Amino acid sequence: MPSPNRRFFVTTALPYANGNFHIGHIMEYIQADIWVRLRRLQGHEVHFVGADDAHGAPIMIAAEKAGITPQQFVANIAAGRAQYLDGFNVRFDNWHSTDGPENHELAQQIYRDLKANGLISSKTIEQFFDPEKSMFLPDRFIKGECPKCGAKDQYGDSCESCGAVYAPTELKSPYSALSGATPVLRTSEHYFFKLSDPRCIEFLENWTSEPGRLQPEVLNKIKEWFAKDEEGNGGLGDWDISRDAPYFGIEIPDLPEGSPRKYFYVWLDAPIGYLASLKNYLGKIGVDYDRYIADPAVEQVHFIGKDITYFHTLFWPAMLHFSGRKTPSQINVHGFITVNGGEKMSKSRGTGIDPLKYLKLGMNPEWLRYYLAAKLNSRNEDVDFNPDDFAARVNSDLVGKYINIASRAAGFLSKRFGGQLAAISPDGETLLDQLQTAVPAIVELYAEREYGKAIREVMALADRVNEYVDANKPWELAKKEGMEARLQDVCTTCVEAFRVLTALLKPVLPALAANVEAFLQCVPLDFDNATRVLGAGHVIGNYQHLMQRVDIKLLEALFEPPAAPEPEKLIPGGEEIAPTISIDDFAKVDLRIARIENCEPVEGSTKLLRLTLDVGEGRTRNVFSGIASMYKPEDLIGKLTVMVANLAPRKMKFGVSEGMVLAASHADEKAQPGIHVLQPWPGAQPGMRIH
Repeated sequence: MPSPNRRFFVTTALPYANGNFHIGHIMEYIQADIWVRLRRLQGHEVHFVGADDAHGAPIMIAAEKAGITPQQFVANIAAGRAQYLDGFNVRFDNWHSTDGPENHELAQQIYRDLKANGLISSKTIEQFFDPEKSMFLPDRFIKGECPKCGAKDQYGDSCESCGAVYAPTELKSPYSALSGATPVLRTSEHYFFKLSDPRCIEFLENWTSEPGRLQPEVLNKIKEWFAKDEEGNGGLGDWDISRDAPYFGIEIPDLPEGSPRKYFYVWLDAPIGYLASLKNYLGKIGVDYDRYIADPAVEQVHFIGKDITYFHTLFWPAMLHFSGRKTPSQINVHGFITVNGGEKMSKSRGTGIDPLKYLKLGMNPEWLRYYLAAKLNSRNEDVDFNPDDFAARVNSDLVGKYINIASRAAGFLSKRFGGQLAAISPDGETLLDQLQTAVPAIVELYAEREYGKAIREVMALADRVNEYVDANKPWELAKKEGMEARLQDVCTTCVEAFRVLTALLKPVLPALAANVEAFLQCVPLDFDNATRVLGAGHVIGNYQHLMQRVDIKLLEALFEPPAAPEPEKLIPGGEEIAPTISIDDFAKVDLRIARIENCEPVEGSTKLLRLTLDVGEGRTRNVFSGIASMYKPEDLIGKLTVMVANLAPRKMKFGVSEGMVLAASHADEKAQPGIHVLQPWPGAQPGMRIH
């Protein structure tokens, strides 16, 4: 095996922190985790880090709707990550956030370095602005009719009906997906990374073509992006790296005095999050980040999906190179995961795989690790999940071929020989030599990410071992007098062979391998000791079944579509009537008349107003309400309203809110936009309770 002279820094794509992991995330993490475990078993040093991609308008908007800060929104998402990663035996060394201080520092410094290198420019652009939300709209928050096929309700960057790609300004009848308002065109100065600079093009053409950097099919796609037509159109264009406030992200530094605040587009700081997570981790273990990342021996390896190839193979290496930093050594691009012959997954149709549901059903996570490994290769091809194929591969190959070797031999050793191994006869040595000789080639297949080929080779070796078992029939030897020595010899050979196979499957099945090591009472398996036998006299433990077969009922439950919701009982407000409550339930809510003594906008928020309320307590209360889109502060001062007086105070980014003002809105904001504060009839006084 190679000596431990290689150093790897490995990442997976950073998941956007607006939702839970889906099966595509899990596939990518398993693929990378197998490779990391493989490299460590070879004796190499590996730092494997991940992070949440925490910035951008969608997270800012989702947090605002939830009434919490973006930081808290991201923290809530991050709190749910471990159950997935631990559940599928994926072991990152560190999990961080792109909103961490390391990323703010690194992103701003990389920007300054690019600017000093003459690769940052600015120009005034025209873009859609939501007059109700008082913000420029990201492409995905603008909808309208496709300019190509006329399909309605299409996003501002592409049509899901005909596949056309266009600018948001080309949409017909555009509207804001946030407020329903018709957006208006406004100008704003934006900052660009000059990817079209001849220096960038020359560098990227050379960098992408370097052998081993990218897969051949990925390189072919990139060459299309470099190409220009006869009229000079096409090729690499400059990249808009700025966004206008309000925006949740990292502020662009060193802008001209008097300029409005600008923020980095999330795709600039997201890949820098790889470095930030590494820096955060190395700080925890006492390693100098600057010295480590500058070391030419460190190989930077990324695992990503094919949908983000452009960012990782063009912008990312160019940003690193022209800011004076080392570029990635290898970018491994994989395809998507489909079901039943290439069909896109859909939870509503019962063709989706919910990773958490998989775990909650009690399905073995290493079934999935094995199945995906058996289907993955070094190309960016889609991986299809077929339930019947899944059951067959696990039950027939993993359990029937591999696990069966131990179950057929270990019991005889425990019952007849106290678990003691014997010396191995020549025919057994021949079999073990075949297995041990195959180890380096299979390890190399793993290293090349040809997992499917590696698994097939391991199963072919398992077939040879089972042929040996069938030829020697230990169950018959056990019945014959004078064959005790031969029975112990055959079973010893099987156990030693099983140990070699386990070492070869350990990157894929780490939990199972740990159980085998405990059962065999041996040191942790690696590819070096796999080529040596435990030896005569070694004592193994009692065998307990190592893996159950897949129950088809579990697969049926996994793909069972969610129950159809009951028909909605709609009222003119467009929202279903809530479940029935008792008068006692209602009595728990203390509704009081309140006078709005003062009202003012909240700095840093386009949605909230700060209300100072008199509820007849001899003091005033501070309440935040998301009604800024409908009311001017001066129009509310002196008015009466209704508030929930016994709601627990809530600490928000802007202060503590001591209640909730009641307001009404339509469930479908697009059908009937607006929110309306409740006002009592004349004669009501602050402090009166509503019964």
